[in-house]
This record gives sequence, C-alpha cells and structure tokens, in this order.
Amino acid sequence: MGPVEELEFEPLGEAVLAHLKGEVDLANARSVRDRLLEAVPNTATGLVLDLTATHHLDSSGVRVLFELAERLENRRQKLEIVIPDEAPVKRVLLLTEIDRVVPLFGSVDALPHS
Repeated sequence: MGPVEELEFEPLGEAVLAHLKGEVDLANARSVRDRLLEAVPNTATGLVLDLTATHHLDSSGVRVLFELAERLENRRQKLEIVIPDEAPVKRVLLLTEIDRVVPLFGSVDALPHS
C-alpha cells in the first residue's frame, strides 16, 4: 500500500504552492507538517496550501494547519489555504474556525498575489 497522501510543490511568485492530495490523520500528520515546513525556504513569503484534493482531515490534520500557521508566522511568513466550496474537508475547516487564523481562498486564481 502506498502513502495515504501525496504532496507536490511548485513556486507561486515568492511563495511556495503545495498541493496536498489524499488524507491527513494521526498516522501521517507529523510527516506532512515536517515536509511542508521543509519545502518553504526562509526567502519565501510563505506557503499556499491547496486542499482541493484532500479528502480526509482528522483532528491531527487540523492541528497541523494551526501549527503551520504559527511556525510560519514566527518566521515572518504566511500560510494561505486554497479550499473550494465543494472540497470534502471544507466543512471541517469551517467548524474549527481556522479562517480566524488563516485566510481561505476558493481557488489559486483567487489569491491576491496569483
């Protein structure tokens, strides 16, 4: 059996765009967080995390998002999340009120710097 998640990275202006496909749960949350942080050099303005193809996010996955936001803020960088209305994990994000800490956008094109 392969990994339950796939991460792909690409530059987006001065930020890093990460596409997260699959699921994030207790088994892989720490690994996902570490890989995301490692992909953002100190010279980047931040991380744009595309959750369009993320189909499961448990409490460990949500905690990863809050930790990413805090760690990036400590490095004077930003976390932004791309999550379309029809995405499976959109409801989870709204219930946890992550949008109070991290801006949510419906698409990569909706980002202010795209």
